[in-house]
Amino acid sequence: MNSPKIHIKPFGVHSVLIEWPNEVSEIILEKILHFERFLNKEVFTNKEWELVPSYNSLLIVNRTKQIDFQKLSSDINNWYEQLKESPKPDRYLWRLPVCYDLEFGLDLEEVANHFNKTKEEIIALHTGATYTVFGIGFLPGFMYLGGINKELEMPRKATPRSKVVKGAVGIAGKQAGIYPQESPGGWNIIGNCAVPIFDATKENPCFVSVGDKIEFYQISRAEHDLHIIEAEVGIYKPEKIKIDA
Repeated sequence: MNSPKIHIKPFGVHSVLIEWPNEVSEIILEKILHFERFLNKEVFTNKEWELVPSYNSLLIVNRTKQIDFQKLSSDINNWYEQLKESPKPDRYLWRLPVCYDLEFGLDLEEVANHFNKTKEEIIALHTGATYTVFGIGFLPGFMYLGGINKELEMPRKATPRSKVVKGAVGIAGKQAGIYPQESPGGWNIIGNCAVPIFDATKENPCFVSVGDKIEFYQISRAEHDLHIIEAEVGIYKPEKIKIDA
């Protein structure tokens, strides 16, 4: 298997970090996810281990004991060299509704002015892209979405807000994202998504996986409020489409 080179380094006494070339690439992401599947299936089969994939890295954590870095590093290199192709897991395209009313889109006018465009043009650019979920963190369920239109690449805010509401849809640099809960944040907020991205009471708290795709579509304020109610009573189901391998 022709795979990019990896670099392994300690990440505290309970973790190691495997790094791939530092670039935003779906090819590299697929290599990471393939290796993660192999490790979960063949090596780290008990609950004391946790694997966390992201843009160009895979974090391996042992929840109960310290890691022998030299031994594990050597094993990882051997496993990676012997890695073979395997069937890919199911991946999905999720279509998520966003209300871009200015009550929610706190920075929509600023973003439009920054690019010398109308609000409608910004919304069209945002909804016209298909995003890839490259990572999930810094909050539980916070999706780092690559694939934003280059005409929307805008730096984070110089001064972060102390409070960003749940469901806020933002852009920052080459990424888009949704705040799954109230939090401080420095992304440019252009709308709000009524779909609960993270629910700790469910067996699978975050329905989206790294490697999935996201598309946004515009809804009215009335539709947004209806979806909030539907989500609260548990009857709202986000639209998903299986992606062919």
